[in-house]
This record gives sequence, C-alpha cells and structure tokens, in this order.
Amino acid sequence: MHVGNGQFVKGEHWRPRALHWDAIWLHEQYHIQGRSAGEIAAESGTTDAAIFYWLKKHGIGRRTISQARSLKYWGLMGSANPMHGKTGPANPRYVDGSSPDRQRMYVRGEGRQFIRDALARDAYQCRRCLAGKAGPKSLHVHHVATWAGNKDMRFILNNVVTLCRQCHSWVHSNANVKREFLA
Repeated sequence: MHVGNGQFVKGEHWRPRALHWDAIWLHEQYHIQGRSAGEIAAESGTTDAAIFYWLKKHGIGRRTISQARSLKYWGLMGSANPMHGKTGPANPRYVDGSSPDRQRMYVRGEGRQFIRDALARDAYQCRRCLAGKAGPKSLHVHHVATWAGNKDMRFILNNVVTLCRQCHSWVHSNANVKREFLA
C-alpha cells in the first residue's frame, strides 16, 4: 500500500490481502480439511504454484504421495463399479479384438518388415514436415484407416504414412481440424 506521495509503507503489500497469505487459514484448509492445492488455488483465484509457495513460506509441510492418495476419491471399486468384469465385447470401448494382433505385429517378422518397408518407401522422412530420422523411435508409421476395425487394411502400404513423433501427436490432436492423415 502506498501513501499519497507515492511512497510505499514498509510491511504493507500493494495487492489486496489474499486468504492463502494467512498461515492459520492455509494450514486449516490444507491439513485439517484435506483440500488440495488446486482446490485452494481455485477458491483464492491463484495458481497451485502460488499455494505451494505460501505453504513453504509459512513452514507448512506438504503431504506425502501416500497421504495425498489416501485423501483422493478414486471412484467405485470392485463389483460396485459398473465396468467391473466387462472385458472383450462386453466393454463399450471394444472394437474388434485386434489389440493382441497389434502387439504381435511389432514382435513377429511380418509386422517388423512392413514397418521397414513403409519407412523405406518414405525415404525415412516425415511426410508432413520432411524431418528425417533423428534417433530411435523418432519416426512412426501411422495407419490412415485405423488398425482397429480395418483388418483388411492393416498391412497395405497405401494405408500408412511415415510421421515424426511431433507430427504424429499433432495428427491425433484436436489441432488437426482438417483431419489430415485420418480416414
């Protein structure tokens, strides 16, 4: 806070006082009520980092991982969980049971050779940004028509494209509004 002549008063802050600046209030919220730094930050209109700063400033110890996990709500367990025991076709995310096939693709010769052929066809360059191989696993072979649900398209070279790690992430992101490299 400053006096009319533009001078700051020692011990006063120029911002309005915030709840989390008070050591007793912060200790009560964090340790007694078991609220997370994120919850306290949202109420205080600040960031988690600011709450952690004030915890340290006030000498309030942070929770251990096991303490934090014991406070966190993890949802329904066992048979009370509506997804309990729903595997294979009973699971709503099930497509065609191809997951074990996909895992074997990278172990057996057919899949590994297919990947080598796709990379060689694209001259070991990303087809989107033209980046070359920068290290192990820096280039990915992306299926245009997805692996799951398209058994006949899995090993067709015209259905795959070589992408670098960054471009592959971008293709599957919401930023890809034109749905490039997606069927």
